[in-house]
Amino acid sequence: MNKDQQQIIRRTEAYVKNTLEHAEGGHDWWHVYRVWQLSKRIAEEENVDLFTVELAALLHDIADAKFYDGDEEEGPRRARTFLSAQKVEEPVIVHVTEIIRNISFKNSFGKIAFKSRELDVVQDADRLDAMGAIGIARTFNYGGYKNRALYDPGIPPETDHTKQSYSGSTAPTINHFYEKLLLLKERMNTATGKQMAEERHRFMEAYLQRFFREWDGKV
Repeated sequence: MNKDQQQIIRRTEAYVKNTLEHAEGGHDWWHVYRVWQLSKRIAEEENVDLFTVELAALLHDIADAKFYDGDEEEGPRRARTFLSAQKVEEPVIVHVTEIIRNISFKNSFGKIAFKSRELDVVQDADRLDAMGAIGIARTFNYGGYKNRALYDPGIPPETDHTKQSYSGSTAPTINHFYEKLLLLKERMNTATGKQMAEERHRFMEAYLQRFFREWDGKV
């Protein structure tokens, strides 16, 4: 990247930090920071435009729809407004906003509307942060934020979600492992992302084994 692009990245970082200062703990600045760092790591192995990847990683959760009454356009709108003020070229703005619009796991239940190598990278990074120790912590943090039960043996995981049913789910937190987290390993896009997902997936499986043993009073 050139110096102008580097300055835009620094201003984007400051903007996101400020905007997400009081965000829910699983979707706050530190989530964005981790996705940003993972995106750069994955991008090292991929033939991608790093400027677009970094902007998209930083802005991907600037207005997560779940915190804005399901409005999936609030994030792209905010990103466009900010990037336009930074005099970012229009093709880059379009690309970044399309990544934001299509990165969410819930969009995997429908027809894929947009695809790019840059989206592959940022989406893998976002999915990695939903896995492993961090993913477990984020999942229970959000479940607590929504006052959901940890687990209810009488409410089995949904195995045939649509985008609408997934978005509207109020199921116990443990169900989320089976409805999303354990599915991510097979939905990674890049070779680097797939490799990194393996260990995080195994950690989640081990955690669940322990969880159910403790739930039944066996340990």
